[in-house]
Amino acid sequence: MTLTLLMAISLTMCACSHENREPIHEEEPIPTEQPDATPEEDSDNNTEEDMDMNYAKFPLSEGKNGEAPTIRLSSGYDMPIVGLGTYSLTGEVCVNSVKSALNLGFRKIDTAHMYGNEVEVGRGVRESGIPREEIFVATKIYPNQYSDPEKAIEECINKLNIGYVDLMLLHHPGTNDVKAYKAMEKFVKEGKIRSLGVSCYYIKEINDFIKQVDIKPVLVQNEVHPYYQDLDVVPHIQSLGIAVEAWYPLGGRGHQKELLCDPVLTEIAQKHGKSVAQVILRWDLQRGVVVIPGSSNPAHMEENISIFDFNLSDEEMARIKAHNRNKKNVWY
Repeated sequence: MTLTLLMAISLTMCACSHENREPIHEEEPIPTEQPDATPEEDSDNNTEEDMDMNYAKFPLSEGKNGEAPTIRLSSGYDMPIVGLGTYSLTGEVCVNSVKSALNLGFRKIDTAHMYGNEVEVGRGVRESGIPREEIFVATKIYPNQYSDPEKAIEECINKLNIGYVDLMLLHHPGTNDVKAYKAMEKFVKEGKIRSLGVSCYYIKEINDFIKQVDIKPVLVQNEVHPYYQDLDVVPHIQSLGIAVEAWYPLGGRGHQKELLCDPVLTEIAQKHGKSVAQVILRWDLQRGVVVIPGSSNPAHMEENISIFDFNLSDEEMARIKAHNRNKKNVWY
């Protein structure tokens, strides 16, 4: 047996045993200075660059392991296409995970009010030693906050304590979601939030929603993985000039092991000398889907951002596409 094959098998076995890949996840305040690099385009409308951006095809050749490329959002700001998800990361584990990820080259961090870790994420960003302007931080407000959105938004901003929020999303559709989004629009105009998005919005939901708001969402965050590929939804959202992001790229709670040990994915991983997780993340990027895999393990983080030195062939992409079960792992 060749050394290359032994290495590939070892990588695959390691992938099947990975734990916590997607975790069932007095300091001086930073002055709230307005960013110097504010896009000149009117964020209420599609910009020329937005119209030129193909959200189904990322500039993957511009990336390298440890340094994900960026895409230009319709707001005029750039966002890395690989980030760290922080679901269930709490306390010092969360702070250290954020710092580790940033040290490894991640420049996008995803959090939410419901994760209960915005304070820790903010600490990790501030203590990382990485200039604030190089880091893209996304958070979300939850439906039970939509009735008093201004209070919820201020709470998020204050907990993070990083000067401004790069991206704020509605966590789910719900009563008063348009009201909450319009409140977020006001914070954009004040420079406290740069870009807006939504999560768990599908074809009907996004079509109805964008008619009622002034600033088009720059991103929709949905469940996407090889067993639930959202084959109709993903291209529809991309065609609207909106980026798509997978919040469960590796299968999610209770379903990760099955996906990481899938025989077809294992075979493809062995061929490339990569782990199954790396193949899945690369598959997402080649579809034009942003990924935010979660982990508190620096070795897994490094693996997750080391996906720019190989390509999946058209045949391999087709094999994975044929693997779609069209089955969601969560209700929303």
